Amino acid sequence: MALLLGGCDVGGDRGENTRRGADATCDGRIDTPAQITMWFHEPAARGELDAVRAQVKAFNTSQDEVKVRLVSLPEGEYDDLVRTAATDGELPDLLDFDAPKLFSHAWAGDLRPIDSCVPEELRADLLPSVLEQGTYRGRLWGIGTFDSGLGLYVRPSVLKKAGVRIPKGVGDAWTADEFTGILKKLRTLGYESPLDLHLPWVGTEWGTYGFAPAVWSAGGDLIERSTYRTAEGVLNGPRSVEALTTLQGWAKAGYVDANKDSGAFQKGRSPVSWTGHWWYGRYTEAHPGDIALVPLPDFGTGSVTGMGSWQWGIPAGTADGDAVWRFLAFLLRPDEILRMTDVNGAIPATGTAIERTAAFAEGGPARLYIDQLRDGTARPRPQTPAYPAITEAFAEAFAEIMRGAPVRPALDEAVRTVDKDLADHSHYPPTGP
Repeated sequence: MALLLGGCDVGGDRGENTRRGADATCDGRIDTPAQITMWFHEPAARGELDAVRAQVKAFNTSQDEVKVRLVSLPEGEYDDLVRTAATDGELPDLLDFDAPKLFSHAWAGDLRPIDSCVPEELRADLLPSVLEQGTYRGRLWGIGTFDSGLGLYVRPSVLKKAGVRIPKGVGDAWTADEFTGILKKLRTLGYESPLDLHLPWVGTEWGTYGFAPAVWSAGGDLIERSTYRTAEGVLNGPRSVEALTTLQGWAKAGYVDANKDSGAFQKGRSPVSWTGHWWYGRYTEAHPGDIALVPLPDFGTGSVTGMGSWQWGIPAGTADGDAVWRFLAFLLRPDEILRMTDVNGAIPATGTAIERTAAFAEGGPARLYIDQLRDGTARPRPQTPAYPAITEAFAEAFAEIMRGAPVRPALDEAVRTVDKDLADHSHYPPTGP
């Protein structure tokens, strides 16, 4: 039996799917009954897995046309398992992945575009960053139920004692030089290492997500984005070097807490923490009534921040795209978005869900995240299949720099690594591997 789903066509226009060509994933019909298998990475914090289990159960009991089977896989092994399954042609019907890895999956032919599945009403409600992060070469390949936020957490009571102004928004960000002066003032108050950068994790994806924005703010980048064919002169260019030299200077001066116990901000050693939305709950609990969220410092061209979190995609295969979309559409309902973000603290993906939260709604204490994701302050990590090589090279270089390695040579080595990956893959031609 075929079930008509008018909402699966963009704007409900069946002709739009025809114009998109034979690779349209949704055509507005489900051949019922349908069964789909989904893979989900199992985070260290089990709350997300419990939420997904509850969502699958709620969906399966709400209707009879589509049944979902959940397979959870350990996060530490997840990427390897996905790569192996892709090579063997054994990917599931629905897959979640960290957003910047979407580009390599799409290029390799592991995913199907989902443009034809997303109705215009939903597109209009989604944060623009969610759509931007899920787009590669003009097609939409992934969609998330939440996004990420990045900024500085500060303790207003401490800044007031130091005579430091608190920025009111993105356009009022501290300059990098001003921020250096603030760190000096905070030390005079007795905070020997007033800045927390979550230093033990800068050699991981945190290093790229958290600190590429400093490079972007200075006018640099991780790769030349007009062609995506080289990192030479960009990743190791003067503006990138200048930004990372400033960050290294803070570490050399001893302003950065080693944070080996993950408690620099919570325990009061550092009144400033450069981090993401996932610390909001713990920080507000540690310092009730004494938390403010402000933009990252301006390194020369304005404050810049990051975007992107886990997204869902439909792997290439024989699964009924409309059946998979039926479940994805369920996950994107406001109640289901909030079921997840109430657990992980992330930014809801739609305006409708955002305005139902205390933290992110208009006038909320974490509204800065929404402003950044909507006004262009947030930028996606490089939208290229080379991203895995880029992030590994940059994070390794950044970790070395923060340990005191000369900045330019470390970035030169990162460039060599990135450009070798590009050459090894013939600069990732649009036709795929």
